[in-house]
Amino acid sequence: MTEKLINSKPNGVFALILIELTLVLSIFIFIMGAGSENVFGIIIGLLLSIITALAHAGLKVVKPQEALVLTLFGNYTGTIKEPGFYFVNPFSVAVNPANHTRLGQSGDVSTKSPFSGMKSSNGNDVNLEIGKKQISLKIMTLSNSRQKINDCLGNPVEIGIAVTWRVVDTAKAVFNVDNYKEYLSLQCDSALRNIVRIYPYDVSPNVDTTGDGQADEGSLRGSSEIVANRIREEIQSRVEDAGLEILEARITYLAYAPEIAAVMLQRQQASAIIDARKMIV
Repeated sequence: MTEKLINSKPNGVFALILIELTLVLSIFIFIMGAGSENVFGIIIGLLLSIITALAHAGLKVVKPQEALVLTLFGNYTGTIKEPGFYFVNPFSVAVNPANHTRLGQSGDVSTKSPFSGMKSSNGNDVNLEIGKKQISLKIMTLSNSRQKINDCLGNPVEIGIAVTWRVVDTAKAVFNVDNYKEYLSLQCDSALRNIVRIYPYDVSPNVDTTGDGQADEGSLRGSSEIVANRIREEIQSRVEDAGLEILEARITYLAYAPEIAAVMLQRQQASAIIDARKMIV
């Protein structure tokens, strides 16, 4: 699915004036027909009223950094990205499968609703924003929950990341995946797990983190920039078909899991004491 841009000029104001004039005319015709008991005039007035009522559905407002993906009877007709007040086919439907999804990220505004507090299948909060069908093109930051992952030595560590992303292809985001926000969240979790298990928490001997067959000093704690770049590349390769662009990935939290944190602290203290004694000798 490739994105098709609708480059028509914003004609909503002109269409709105025409619709309202037609509505006034239909009321006038209906009143004149009812007064003169003209059945034909009554029918014409009713038909014009129905047509103008349906025409209001074709008025669409697109704000800056937003897009409107339109379908007509199940067929993708195009995307409006330029801000303005538009009039489109009244039977066109705006599609946004992630409309009801609220993740722990910027761009998702919490609103009160009878369904507040609901959870989606992957544990994310669900927010029902009635009537909002526009897709945001703004740069957003996804802060996934912390994960407990075993590093390459088998030690459990807790790590959290913040991913900066945006939608670049609305057609792929809407039609290639079921829900592009949840898809991104799941792919971030999967990519994070794949990269973290390659590195030790701290520098360890005889560990190859680059895949060249040579031991190196790569670690989660000491090579955070390299690890973050590898995570970003891994996520980007997974969400390419969803029309998303990953701008940046940053590690926001890194620590040993609570069950081994005390033991690892003692180990670090012992290593520091041994290194100090070696230096003294």
